[in-house]
Amino acid sequence: MAITKIKSAPGQEPGTAKDIAGTVREMLDELREGGERAAVEFAKRLDGWNGEIKVTRRRVEEAIREVPDGLKSDIKWAHENISRFAAAQRATARDMEVELRPGMFAGQMQIPVQAAGCYVPGGRYTHIASALMTIATAREAGVADITACTPPCGDTGIPSEMLFAMNLAGATRILCIGGVQGVAAMAHGMFDAPRSDILVGPGNAYVAEAKRQLFGPIGIDMLAGPTDCLILADESADPETVATDLVSQAEHGFNSPVWLATTCMALANKVLALVPSLIADLPEPNRSSAEAAWRDLGEIAVCENAEEMAQYADSKAPEHLQVMARDLSWWKSRLRAYGSLFLGEGTTVSFGDKAFGPNHVLPTSGAARYSGGLSVHKFLKTVTWQSAHGDAVSQIARVTSSISRAERMEGHARAADIRLYKARDSVRIASACTG
Repeated sequence: MAITKIKSAPGQEPGTAKDIAGTVREMLDELREGGERAAVEFAKRLDGWNGEIKVTRRRVEEAIREVPDGLKSDIKWAHENISRFAAAQRATARDMEVELRPGMFAGQMQIPVQAAGCYVPGGRYTHIASALMTIATAREAGVADITACTPPCGDTGIPSEMLFAMNLAGATRILCIGGVQGVAAMAHGMFDAPRSDILVGPGNAYVAEAKRQLFGPIGIDMLAGPTDCLILADESADPETVATDLVSQAEHGFNSPVWLATTCMALANKVLALVPSLIADLPEPNRSSAEAAWRDLGEIAVCENAEEMAQYADSKAPEHLQVMARDLSWWKSRLRAYGSLFLGEGTTVSFGDKAFGPNHVLPTSGAARYSGGLSVHKFLKTVTWQSAHGDAVSQIARVTSSISRAERMEGHARAADIRLYKARDSVRIASACTG
């Protein structure tokens, strides 16, 4: 690959600090031992929250009244898209049954987990869309009990817009608590919630580490790191649109890489010139986040042809992959490693982040090489069953006994043998009766 870098990333994407794992381990131990009392203390100490952890129905109804009708309508519009897409996904996960041989039946069933914990990040931004993405998807999967938690925003607790979205999406209960303590509250079933079977949703490094350490007895969606985005563009793309989209993703945070690969040197140079001024026009703290992300992790690569751009994209395996180039059908069939694909100049990643429909909780840090994003399938267990009848019993018993003894597993062989003997006895008894 003859790739020319006209902007390289001088810094390395920050990983989880070594001391985070130890801090989280100590917190989880304390939360496991202290339960709700410890969770309340952490909420006071780390978030300055002295209010109730479990949000009352009265507060939710008050929040619904406080949200402007126009914003309510927009949140409902996004929720409908997300729910409809998740419902369509659910329809692809089907039970099935097959007769492998006469008398040998096997099948699969799709069973939702009973309880899910949805973490919705807070802090600098009010992530309304994340509430919709996680909670509504769990609801469409058929999860009966959904606990959602998010950090308080100052003395007011959870913003009214967020409460409206969480309630609309179908949360069974809402907890005003974030960070490690919020994850632990859902994992261990605090504040009248059942223990979660699975924890989903993005968060900071401490949240991700808490999910990692709890994984095993509890399922998780993924180990998500900082968000990232790659744009592929040819000479037909508009430089200002490309630059604007890069900046929009850089504002996520100082550790959010944004990349551009193009076959057009002129486009690359125009984008390089435009990005700083577009960042400078952002309000704070967005501006500082985008400046750091672009300075330390931004990259522009000029490739010789479309195939080389595709190879570059596959090697990056980005969370978001945006194509602003001709022949979109070729790109759709060629690209192999991404969390979600955005095709055409009219389709910005921001649409997918907020309202398009497909889930925005996606694999980061190259994990798209082997994994997809959050979907109804994450909340479903594909379980199998089998049943043998008649002559099939003796057939499978003979084969099982043979293979088991070849493996030196005598107990397995005898479990097959007893059925083989019973099947033969049944045949003899049936023959005697008819004779």
